Amino acid sequence: MLQAHDEEPIIAQCTPSGSGAIALLRLSGVGAVAIADALSALPSGKKLSEASTHTVHFGYVVDRQRVHIDQVLFLLMRAPHTFTGQDTVEITCHNNAFIIQAIIGEAISHGARVAQPGEFSKRAVVNEKIDLLQAEAINELIHANTQHALKQSLAQLKGTLSSFVADIEQELVRALALSEASFEFLDEEYLEFGAQIRAIVTHVRDAIITIKKQFNEQSRIREGLRIALVGSVNAGKSSLFNALLGADRAIVTPIAGTTRDVIEAGVYRNGNYWTLVDTAGIRETDDIIEQEGIRRSFDEAHRADIILAALDSSRPLTNQEQTFYEQLASTYGTKAIIVLTKSDTQAHTQFPALAGKHTLEVSTVTSHNMPALEELIEHMIGELLGAQQSCAFLLNKRHFSILLTVEQKLEELDALLHASRVPYELVSYHLNDLLATLCELTGKSVSERGMDAVFREFCVGK
Repeated sequence: MLQAHDEEPIIAQCTPSGSGAIALLRLSGVGAVAIADALSALPSGKKLSEASTHTVHFGYVVDRQRVHIDQVLFLLMRAPHTFTGQDTVEITCHNNAFIIQAIIGEAISHGARVAQPGEFSKRAVVNEKIDLLQAEAINELIHANTQHALKQSLAQLKGTLSSFVADIEQELVRALALSEASFEFLDEEYLEFGAQIRAIVTHVRDAIITIKKQFNEQSRIREGLRIALVGSVNAGKSSLFNALLGADRAIVTPIAGTTRDVIEAGVYRNGNYWTLVDTAGIRETDDIIEQEGIRRSFDEAHRADIILAALDSSRPLTNQEQTFYEQLASTYGTKAIIVLTKSDTQAHTQFPALAGKHTLEVSTVTSHNMPALEELIEHMIGELLGAQQSCAFLLNKRHFSILLTVEQKLEELDALLHASRVPYELVSYHLNDLLATLCELTGKSVSERGMDAVFREFCVGK
């Protein structure tokens, strides 16, 4: 519902803060064009309010003494054909913090206020230009860490998730109509629609279960892949970490146990974001600090999407090491790559049990097989992401929580529908409750406080 403060003229910088050639400021709300008139001076002497909508105008931002603040472009857009659904003026100025603050200050002196985080997007939702799911997709689009996340956020902005929810909503509305009919004509046996309602409930529940299963996996698309380097002490993990990263991030020494804690660094490869994690070497030790580091190493192995198990091929394995690598291969075989390091030295390690498509000899000294290792990692990433690419939207925790609630209510409803005598009045009540819960996804029934909580995660300029 439109509140008074949702019509107030607001202004904010839409482009990132910092050095650069150009900055974009957005002014929107009732009276936005009048405020733009007050702080603008066009060479023609005309006012922006006299111009046609969706036109660009060269001119100056001026202060109350008509002194030029900056040479700018004004983009005039009148309601309702704007992002917010309100009159909007966008100002392209030079990206200097003093200029930006001076322009915002002038707008405030003429009646505007600084926009709250996500307030432009919130107004777009309130004015029904987009729904809440599409607004969240804008935020996902801005913060996408991978090409897959970028594509799916863009698809979601076009309404893929909204369409999915609309289809479910339509099915439940149909079930509600059938339930009402069954209740109204309770004495007419041929007008009993229990079987049809049960079929709808089963279909909707199955659809929700399917996309709910994808939620945990979708973090790979949204945040990128986590690649943990594990193995015994002095197995070349840190050297491998630095080589994949392309920088000397981890300390490398001949001393066993140099790395005692988890070290993380990110790198982009072929549209994907890799979080490389160097871990403490595995060995028996009485050192409390090193023991904690080793515990974290096992935690990282469990969390990781891909494991690079570094194995020093220049010396024979100890019994403890052999046991560790065997357990690693059996527990995490599908996501583990056994990396036989130091292939530039005379190899001694013979371990046929680890041989297979995910075993590779490398040398960080000569770069032997390093490109092949990256290709193997990319191949595994492709397999991991392949199943998720069929889904045209990304769920966040809010979506997941609401869908989980809907699923639970569908199960309760299903139990009612399997009673010997179906209580259709109660079924109708539950279906209405389900529809109200589902509408929270698109924002149709989200409270003002709930709406604010969603948009608080946005940047100010959106």
